[in-house]
Amino acid sequence: MLEWFGSLGGWSWVILGLVLIGGETLAPGVFLIWLGLAALFTGLFVGATGIGWQAAALVFCVLSVANVILGRILTRRSSEEPDAATGLNDRGRQLIGKVFRIEATMTGGEGRVRVGDSSWRVIGPELLAGSEVRVVRVDGATLVVEKA
Repeated sequence: MLEWFGSLGGWSWVILGLVLIGGETLAPGVFLIWLGLAALFTGLFVGATGIGWQAAALVFCVLSVANVILGRILTRRSSEEPDAATGLNDRGRQLIGKVFRIEATMTGGEGRVRVGDSSWRVIGPELLAGSEVRVVRVDGATLVVEKA
């Protein structure tokens, strides 16, 4: 089997690379693409230099590790705070910075605001009903507010 693989020269690596890249469409995530690119580059290197399959396998291993590391760097999420689109399942985070009106006079630093069709518990300074407040952070299901 290895003799057949070695007899194809660089083409065996190109075929393996295309199979791996094609497999990316069947597997979730982005991982096989980096291995497929490593195999394609190995095929080009073998075609250009004519090295044996043992050395080609070593080149493939090195390129695979390098491509996976490079891929992780390129696809890493930024450290910025997520906006409304990326914080899709974190409704409270989407409300930070928004201004709402207090439903009833806040007593003991607690009150409620209406957000769409729901009512949220808020904590902050004691304010009269109808006062505008700005959400500064979220503590669980409670909005922490300040006077707007």
